Amino acid sequence: MGSLFRSEEVCLAQLFLQSASAYSCISELGERGLLEFRDLNPKVSPFQRRFVGEVRRCEEMEKTFTFLQQELRAAGRLPAPCPESPRAPAAREALRVQEQSEQLAQELREVSRSRSSLRDRLRDLRQHLHVLREGQRFTSLPVGPGVPAGLGREPILDPSLHHHLDRKINFVAGVIHPWRVTAFERLLWRACRGYLVASFVEMPEPMEDPATGESITWVIFLISYWGEQIGQKIRKISNCFHCQVYGYPESEASRTEAITRLHGQIQELSTLEETEKYLAEVLDKVAQVLPTWRVQVQKMKAIYLVLNQCSFDVTKKCLIAEVWCPVRDLTQVQDALRQGSVSGSCFVQRVPTTESPPTLIRTNKFTAGFQSIVDAYGVASYQEVNPAPYAIITFPFIFAIMFGDVGHGLLMFLFALWMVLYEDSPRLRQGTNEIWLTFFEGRYLILLMGAFSIYTGFIYNECFSKATAIFPSAWSVATMANHSSWSSAYLATHPSLTLDPNVTGVFQGPYPFGIDPIWSLATNHLNFLNSFKMKMSVVLGIVHMGFGVMLGVFNHVHFQQRHRLVLEFLPEMIFLLALFGYLVFLIFYKWIKFSAADSRVAPSILIHFIDMFLFTSNAENLPLYPGQVPVQMVLVVLALASVPVLLLGTPLYQWCRQRAPRTVRPRAVGGFMGITRRGIQHDFAEIFMHQAIHTIEYCLGCVSNTASYLRLWALSLAHAQLSEVLWSMVMRNGFVGLSYVGGVVLVPVFAAFAVLTVAILLVMEGLSAFLHALRLHWVEFQNKFYVGAGYKLCPFAFAPDTWE
Repeated sequence: MGSLFRSEEVCLAQLFLQSASAYSCISELGERGLLEFRDLNPKVSPFQRRFVGEVRRCEEMEKTFTFLQQELRAAGRLPAPCPESPRAPAAREALRVQEQSEQLAQELREVSRSRSSLRDRLRDLRQHLHVLREGQRFTSLPVGPGVPAGLGREPILDPSLHHHLDRKINFVAGVIHPWRVTAFERLLWRACRGYLVASFVEMPEPMEDPATGESITWVIFLISYWGEQIGQKIRKISNCFHCQVYGYPESEASRTEAITRLHGQIQELSTLEETEKYLAEVLDKVAQVLPTWRVQVQKMKAIYLVLNQCSFDVTKKCLIAEVWCPVRDLTQVQDALRQGSVSGSCFVQRVPTTESPPTLIRTNKFTAGFQSIVDAYGVASYQEVNPAPYAIITFPFIFAIMFGDVGHGLLMFLFALWMVLYEDSPRLRQGTNEIWLTFFEGRYLILLMGAFSIYTGFIYNECFSKATAIFPSAWSVATMANHSSWSSAYLATHPSLTLDPNVTGVFQGPYPFGIDPIWSLATNHLNFLNSFKMKMSVVLGIVHMGFGVMLGVFNHVHFQQRHRLVLEFLPEMIFLLALFGYLVFLIFYKWIKFSAADSRVAPSILIHFIDMFLFTSNAENLPLYPGQVPVQMVLVVLALASVPVLLLGTPLYQWCRQRAPRTVRPRAVGGFMGITRRGIQHDFAEIFMHQAIHTIEYCLGCVSNTASYLRLWALSLAHAQLSEVLWSMVMRNGFVGLSYVGGVVLVPVFAAFAVLTVAILLVMEGLSAFLHALRLHWVEFQNKFYVGAGYKLCPFAFAPDTWE
């Protein structure tokens, strides 16, 4: 955890790998996830690199795996996750994986093709059988009473009558999709002008649609017509509507014989069950080996992509790789090379460089959420002070100042505690909702925000906007009543009574912790909270900014820029403390000096602060202490005198160093605060412009940032008032009736109150307070010492979250 306060030391190193051992060495390094490889062939096309053939072979295997996975999904199966991470396969094992995967893919193609053809054949036979069965109802008429025996059966289809009737009845039979029946029937009628008789009936059982795979109930049609031209039109229309047309014999004997033949052919298709069983066995084998193969090939491809970034030496027998490596992990890198190489001739060597190394800050599941907040503003420059460990305390506390409520903080704390206790549950970790994953990743941050909100809620003495009397109130109404001798008539005409703290026994001292609960009953409680929270916001804001300026000292000392301690840190602290530190002093001094007895003559701090900048005094506003005006004038002069020192100090110092003839040993890492060290050559204009921007930003920022911290006061009051409105307009209505009916009404009222509390006060107000706390850390706090111009170290690793 030492690297949490400052990024670890990272060096540039070269790996010397034998060609025969390069693959196994990179595989071992990928398992450990220690190094970030640099591309030594940036101008070489990806298609012209040495191991492009191996990469293509891996991509071909990935295509095969994709086909196998699609077949598993089509069969309704999901491959099980890989139980353990297998190592990257050797060359022979990779060939075996490729052969077996292609063999399985070929078997799946053949078996799937055979099953598809058998299914299509079985579907056609069953549809043809239903067409013949349903057609019998239209073409075979029963013999009725009064009908001659010769004409009771097939009066139209009897071939002996054709030459008498001089016409021949033909049939077109088949099946059609139910959505196309209406249009099909209408077009037949218009095209054939009624020279046909069409009958439609639904199939008794649903069957699969070969186009979509859905199970639908097909519609059987039987069309009788006369005339060859009409028959051609009917067949063309049937083809246009994608109808499946089947043969329909004219005689009943032929139809009966066809039905018997179809029954026999359907029974002969027993090989379909065997095909399904064999396909299930192949899919079981694929589901068993596919996850392992996929991980192995992904690792294999990643290794060859890294090898493509390496360069060969002159003898073409050794690969050279450049890597960024944490200094503390160099021994592990050498151990990995020793295990991966056959003869142990691979080694690592540090290389001096003038480039700024990447930033590496190791985190765990607790600190990762706070570090991600800082990284969202900008990744820390190499080895500058990391604000994340300080944000672990300051961020939840500033959030809680705006969100202070015991009830709301407790709900947030319990929600985060549930996520923390069940953080190892796969159901919570493997969610697909992005908003939920954001909450889950910041569960420890939410936990601390809820805990600090409970603490500030006790200070404000608010629990769902209601005060709690944990300790007895320090105000005595009985003493005031005895002293004032309030009569019944006086009480009837005065709904609000004043408690005078100057009366002995009325005010017995401060409340043990937080705000006295009697203030929640007072009519002037909002004025009291306004004054308290406004001054609290100013005090906390100036302390927070001063702490940020103090952290800059560690940067100056670490980067051996001690001149900045005198030329930047000292003027900054003088400017901040002489003006706004003095304002904090006035606030505390007035709190301590003036009591309730002389509060009416207490001077205004705001007027004193304005007169301080105008170098004047106000006779109506009494001074807080003797000699206040000279002290304020000295402080303003000191603050103004620190501005030119802050503006010109660093540029003049760099200019004098440039003029001084001396030998300077160049450092390996670039300078801090955006000034790049190029030997001893410095651009004075660039340095002066940078320092001028920094001076203007700091001096104006001290004023604007102090005012910006007043958002703590505003949002705290807004949260308290919104909570009070929600209680008075919703929850209090449930306590109107004390009968059984009132108890029944209380249930929906409480449900509405709970929903609105979660939706408005917890979610919306919580998000608002979170964003404001984020802004105060990014702008008001971090810009005092944090540059955030670095880039992360991205190690080559097979397993995710290597640094966690």
